[in-house]
Formats: sequence, C-alpha cells, structure tokens
Amino acid sequence: MPLPSHKLTICGIPDLSRHSSLGVSHVLSIIDTHEPRPEALDDYFEIDHLLLRFDDVVAEYPGFEACTPQHIEQVLAFGERVHAAPDSHVLIHCHAGVSRSTAAAAILMAQHAPGQEEEAFLKILDLRPHGWPNTRMVEFADQLLGRNGALLDGLVAYRRALLQAKPHLAEIIRNIGRGHELPA
Repeated sequence: MPLPSHKLTICGIPDLSRHSSLGVSHVLSIIDTHEPRPEALDDYFEIDHLLLRFDDVVAEYPGFEACTPQHIEQVLAFGERVHAAPDSHVLIHCHAGVSRSTAAAAILMAQHAPGQEEEAFLKILDLRPHGWPNTRMVEFADQLLGRNGALLDGLVAYRRALLQAKPHLAEIIRNIGRGHELPA
C-alpha cells in the first residue's frame, strides 16, 4: 500500500504563523507540559486540532512528562480522521519541529501503509531535513500498530541516511544526551 497522498507540513512554534494561509485542514500540536498554547494557533480556522502535552524525552526522567502509549493512541485516532479526509493538509508542530513532530509525521504516514515504514521515515528527509524523530513515540506506535519492529527499522534507516548527509549531527546528538540513539 502506498504512503498517503495528503499534504504534510512540519514546523516548530516560531513558524506556525507562516503556514496559516496554506489551506491546513488538520493540526497536530505536541508541546511541553508547561508550554502555553501557542497564540499563532488562533490563525487557523475550521480545522481538526489535537493538542498533546508531553516533554521531548525518550525515557522517564524526574521532572519531565514522557510520552505514553495513550498519547500515541490519540495520534493514531487523529490519523484515522486525517485518512478519512481525502484532500487534507496536515500541519504537525512541536516546540522546534525536530523530534516529536517528525516522529508523529512518520507515524501518520506509515499508519495506513504497512510495509512502507522506511519510505515514511525517509520522506522526512525532504519534509524536515534536520529532524531527529523521538524514539519513544516510534516504539509505542510500532507496538500499537503491530509492526514488529518495522517502524523502528525505518527510524534507523532514516538516521543512517541523515548522518551520511550531515555527519556533524552525531556530535550534537551525543552532546544533548541522546548518543544511545545513534545507529551502530
């Protein structure tokens, strides 16, 4: 089954206002637990909007709210609504448009395209060329969709391709404490 044909935009909070006049029909917002609702969302009218709050961490850490399976169930329910709207334009944002939003985008693309998990992740290279999808989100989606590691394999393929194009990112990933996510 091919990847869905709906239009997909990924951004961070600072870029939200740039996209409000582009015919967006669905917005998925994933922001930190204590982040205020971005005022720029007021510029989006008559949209299907899901606002999730969890921090950009890949494990449980004191003082942070990590993603849960229930969050990903909500992402997948949102994906069902997107899939039911044939000419949809989906905007997905998190704080910086790097980790949670790119993970959610790949999950939504792969949700109705079993066997296309790697293609979904590699498409992120074109949509958001500096992303680093949140591993925890992908792990939960892989389990909930019954993909038996295919989403995680797609994530690894994406990271290899990204690091091949931008090897300097490996040091940045190590410096932010996520070196364990670097492919072997």
